[in-house]
Amino acid sequence: MTIGENCEIHPTVVMGDGVTIGDRVSIGPYAVLTGPLDIGDDCWIGAHATLGAPPEWIGKTHPRTWTEVSPHQGVVIGAGTVIREMSAVQQGAERPTTIGRGGFVMNHTSVEHDVRIGEDCVLSPSSTLGGHVTLGDGVNLGMSAVVHQRRVIGARAMVGMGSVVAKDIPPFATVFGNPAGLRGTNRVGMSRAGIADRDIAAVAALYASGRLDADAELPQSLAGAFAWWRELAVKPLVS
Repeated sequence: MTIGENCEIHPTVVMGDGVTIGDRVSIGPYAVLTGPLDIGDDCWIGAHATLGAPPEWIGKTHPRTWTEVSPHQGVVIGAGTVIREMSAVQQGAERPTTIGRGGFVMNHTSVEHDVRIGEDCVLSPSSTLGGHVTLGDGVNLGMSAVVHQRRVIGARAMVGMGSVVAKDIPPFATVFGNPAGLRGTNRVGMSRAGIADRDIAAVAALYASGRLDADAELPQSLAGAFAWWRELAVKPLVS
């Protein structure tokens, strides 16, 4: 294991081989960290968090000890990320499980194997991401939201509390319900990101139509976010 400078690690933490910790990282009581695991600078890990357990995938190897390096794809936690108490982040089976810079993962949240989370995402308490889920930058999940395996959520989308996401959510959308349905744009999130009012209005008008055709006219400044989502989406909520 490798530990950076000025870290505060509680003596009850269980830490295995293959764990790399950046500078100024705080890790609370009874956290369990198993490698391969890379934690960036300035992260805060809460009590009883479990980072780097094997994938919850029948037939995948579960190491016999809490010190040996897992034979899986590892976990990467970006700098400045907070992972609150009782949360779990699993090893990837086919790709590393990653949480981007500046993430805020609240208590009792489950990040399953092969998940990729962009930068500045917020996962509220008790939210669950099934295996292979992909989130763009700035996504906000409400309390107890559940995202089905292999779903893709576009940048700065907002998912309401208690929602069940069974289809791919486009960028800047607000969705909620079971199953989650399109309810409009995430105006607050877009505004906080510095997106111009005219671009917010253009996306709002697009979603009001209930469709997102490939030839839909999009603000140039947001075209990249939609292109990223279209490339990955397999089961889009709107198309």
